Amino acid sequence: MRLSLLQPIVERPGPWASVYADVSHGTEDAAKQQELSARNAADQLSALGADEATCRAVYDCLTTIGRPGQPLAHSGRAVFATGGEVVLDTPLAGPPVTRGATWSPVPRLAPLLDALGENPVCLVAYVDRTGADFELRSDTARDSAGKVSGEDYPIHRTASGDWSERHFQLKVENTWEHNAGEIAEAVAQAFEHSGADLILLAGDARERRSVRDRLPEQLRAVAYESEHGGRARGADSTRLERDIAHVRAGLELDHTEDVIQRFQAGSGRSNGESDVTAGVPQLIEAAREHRIDTLLISPDGGDAGRQVWVGPDPDQLAARGSEMQYLGEVHPAPARADDALLRSAVAGGAQAVMLHHTDEMPPGGLGALLRWSTPVTH
Repeated sequence: MRLSLLQPIVERPGPWASVYADVSHGTEDAAKQQELSARNAADQLSALGADEATCRAVYDCLTTIGRPGQPLAHSGRAVFATGGEVVLDTPLAGPPVTRGATWSPVPRLAPLLDALGENPVCLVAYVDRTGADFELRSDTARDSAGKVSGEDYPIHRTASGDWSERHFQLKVENTWEHNAGEIAEAVAQAFEHSGADLILLAGDARERRSVRDRLPEQLRAVAYESEHGGRARGADSTRLERDIAHVRAGLELDHTEDVIQRFQAGSGRSNGESDVTAGVPQLIEAAREHRIDTLLISPDGGDAGRQVWVGPDPDQLAARGSEMQYLGEVHPAPARADDALLRSAVAGGAQAVMLHHTDEMPPGGLGALLRWSTPVTH
């Protein structure tokens, strides 16, 4: 998962309201159901001790979703608020498995990781002989990412075989090749600037292959082709949607399998240290030293909900409350281990992966791949 999404909330002290709501109200009384859902979330937070301003901010957010001028409502929503302000409002592709509201010292982050998954971003390039249109696709977004136009003459070959027509056809070939190079350069720039994870080229076979062959080698490794779709409006869009979903799911699966294999390998370093770790005390120590590269969480493990102690700073976390005074916090608060570790991991620039029903995780359900570089300390 792109943990940078959570950056606005990890550095800010709580307490936090975290709400996972089903906003897929498709009935005739949808507006009423939306208001009732928002009211229920606000009442839950109030009963848990949340301040009135934060309850009102959550209520207002959940009742404005889908109204004119507001982002299109998806079937799920994750809302995080503190101090009377909604700090993060994230659409979910489907209704959240974990629903309801919590009021806690750190935001309830693990269900968001579970709901969003890796959510890889695909740069789709709709290619023809004269240029390409770019689009970014993820679980919750479909955004235009610009276009490129090449030379538009000569483009079409003729059937004649005399010398002048063959000369003309050579010019056509040169135009196609030139445009393929222009498109490939634009694809590379769009990929870099957008932060996409993979590329899907859609269009006629010749054009998309010509573009792919001209991509830098490192981009060809994450570039795929679809036989469906193109620049023409409505061109085989249903099958193209399937192809986009397929390549995105494949990338997510490959990354998860790679993380599991690396964790299982667990190679040691020459100085006797390991590049993996597990168990809440060991993970807390690694998190405080910013040595976590990828945090692994299995919601089926018992350690995910284990109580740890935290302060307002992401690096202030400990397995026992008595340890917090050494971290500069005399009034520690209890929190879930998965949420506290996620908050610290985000602040330390780490990644995180949610794993389900796998025997490769440690019994407690929490583990990490560690960084090989010298840890950053404060």
